[in-house]
Amino acid sequence: MLYRANFDTEVKYLRKSFHTLEAASEELRSSRLFLKLLEAVLQTGNRMNVGTNRGAARSFKLDTLLKLVDIKGTDGKTTLLHFVVQEIIRSEGAGHEFANDKTQSNMKEDDFRKRGLQIVSGLSKDLSNVKKAAGMDSDVLSSYVTKLQMGLQKVKVVLQYEKQEGKFFNSMKTFLIESEEEIAGIKAYEKTALVLVREVTEYFHGDSMKEEAHPLRIFLIVRDFLSGLDQVCKEVGIMQERTMVGSSRSFRISASASLPVLNRYNVRQDSSDDESLSP
Repeated sequence: MLYRANFDTEVKYLRKSFHTLEAASEELRSSRLFLKLLEAVLQTGNRMNVGTNRGAARSFKLDTLLKLVDIKGTDGKTTLLHFVVQEIIRSEGAGHEFANDKTQSNMKEDDFRKRGLQIVSGLSKDLSNVKKAAGMDSDVLSSYVTKLQMGLQKVKVVLQYEKQEGKFFNSMKTFLIESEEEIAGIKAYEKTALVLVREVTEYFHGDSMKEEAHPLRIFLIVRDFLSGLDQVCKEVGIMQERTMVGSSRSFRISASASLPVLNRYNVRQDSSDDESLSP
């Protein structure tokens, strides 16, 4: 039967998918560099918005990351993301060098930047499961689980009309028992994975109920941000090759520009606080 022939392949696919969701959730929660980048964005936004009701924000929604490339410097090319990346590059380069090679602490700043750029450029690789999870659809995965269950019920119906003996009947009976256990395990795995996704969403957004219609949206946001980050890292690398050293002094933002500050990513807030921070 076709159902039996495809069963193991489909179960393997579902297990791999739910494992990816678990791994993606853990990557976001445990990535030191990602959290450090969020902190840099928050501090930069507060500096830009000083003197306004957004100037002392303690949090923001991850959606804000996608807007960093829209805020440009006076040259019309350099974006706020370039500035944030260069800040992290300096911090990571110096910190990495002092922590691991104190004998060469007198290295030039350009060398620190190269080290820092290597570290920041590696974030996309560190969050590889996040990018994989962004291509998934929780509704589709759930529908696959449901189809497996429905297919098993059909097999049971067919066996009711078979003789209660013989190799075929005994083989299918064994398959039914094993398949029921497999499906039960898959459903449990699905539940665990989605709980972890909900928890990481609450960790960064504060209220997972708002994302209930699109539970995996957080991975989409981070994937799109990483795409922009990779591009900026390439551009910063070219700037380094040309010895064009950027700093906070070289980046100027229009007086009318502001960084939209939204929801905090590591502490829960109620809905009233949420609204007060929204643009």
